[in-house]
Amino acid sequence: MVDVLIALGSNVGNSLANLRQATELLDSRIVVRQVSRIYETAPMYVEDQPEFLNAALLAETAMGPMELLRLLKRFEREIGRERRTQNGPREIDLDLIAYGRLAYSYIDGKELRLRVPHPRVAERRFVLEPAFDAAPDFLLPGLGSVRNLLAQTESQRNSVKRLEHELLPIPRLQ
Repeated sequence: MVDVLIALGSNVGNSLANLRQATELLDSRIVVRQVSRIYETAPMYVEDQPEFLNAALLAETAMGPMELLRLLKRFEREIGRERRTQNGPREIDLDLIAYGRLAYSYIDGKELRLRVPHPRVAERRFVLEPAFDAAPDFLLPGLGSVRNLLAQTESQRNSVKRLEHELLPIPRLQ
């Protein structure tokens, strides 16, 4: 079994329900060990869109990285994600942030399909703060721990706000 770190985000439709459904779907196929709190976050890159709800989870899986990525994309479709502009609004976004201690890239033809650790994780407090809740000492190969990366995004502190009264489903007992 391999530890994986997955980020969840939504800003279209019932974002809270979308995050909860995604967590339940994931927990039905992989072993979710820890879930983060839910955060309201300012959009990054494309700023003219609603705020996001973001979360993260730490899980274990026997799936390989590409098999897990295909599962994440399938769950996005099941929840109703529609393809729009890159970094734009979305019903659900499930990103594989890290796959154990593996530094891995998969290129199909000329298109990069997967890179772990996620290539932009170090610049994204909206990913790192929830990841800190779920796995503060998770080591991202070549980048450092979630804890240290979070400290480097201090300038984004005001763009991420923890929701005090909303939670993701608690992982099932194994």
